Amino acid sequence: MSEKIQREKLAFFGNIELLAKQVVEGFITGLHKSPFHGFSVEFAEHRLYNKGESTRHIDWKLYARTEKLFTKKYEEETNLRCQIVIDCSSSMLFPMNAEHTKLSFSVYAAASLIELLKKQRDAVGISLFTDKLDVHTAAKSSIRHHRYLYSELEKHLKQYTESSAKKTSTIETLHDIAELSHKRSLIVIFSDLLDDPERQDEFFQALQHLKHNKHEVIVFHTIDKKQEIDFELENRPYNLVDMETGEKIKLQPTQFREEYKKSIEAYFKQISLRCADYQMDFMPADINAGYNDVLLKYMLKRQKLH
Repeated sequence: MSEKIQREKLAFFGNIELLAKQVVEGFITGLHKSPFHGFSVEFAEHRLYNKGESTRHIDWKLYARTEKLFTKKYEEETNLRCQIVIDCSSSMLFPMNAEHTKLSFSVYAAASLIELLKKQRDAVGISLFTDKLDVHTAAKSSIRHHRYLYSELEKHLKQYTESSAKKTSTIETLHDIAELSHKRSLIVIFSDLLDDPERQDEFFQALQHLKHNKHEVIVFHTIDKKQEIDFELENRPYNLVDMETGEKIKLQPTQFREEYKKSIEAYFKQISLRCADYQMDFMPADINAGYNDVLLKYMLKRQKLH
């Protein structure tokens, strides 16, 4: 099933959890020969089945050999704590009036990660920020907690879309998250990284704060590559508006395309190299590339941690 059809179903049912389940099921099916160790829940031992319990984990093959009911007992300890951080500022609402914005892509990708983490019995929390930290939950692994996260994502996606312009305060927020999150967590950040370029050193100081608190970090650079990086706009005059400040500029794309592309590519290349210097994963996340790309990059990172 294509992601476009999945998004249409989501719009009809209004349920982020539904989309997340479909995305993860498709992703797992696509991993015909998985190279990832520990993807399934680690099996511990058998124990006798107690009448009245769920039959979900009964080992029927063992029953066929012994004619006794045993259930598979799994390790209950959490393997990983993951904190998913989403930039919800107004620049993330680009492209306007499109089927998918950077923000909606980030929210759906985050929901898919939650579903994947749930299957692995890993703990997960979310942090949503604009010019301040709007939502921060602790990382937990209960089904009730997962449903709460889905409801918060759904509620705030609508709230941020309908709200007035919101600026970004990534630096201050990351310092807060470094202190609030359980130490030795995996911090997964979705952001277009369109902060003030002159504060880049402060941004990396905030990322260093995460590393100082023993966190592993993945930065998913959420972009519309076609428009924001390749600058593939029609050959006509445009009024470009800064979605956070309201500042406007008139231009003809063809006159500035090459200069713009060189500047923007150099800027994000510098961020990528500095992330590598600090042993953080910088991963482009094109909103037109689909969710599987995000899930696969996450799985590769998780494999390195075990």
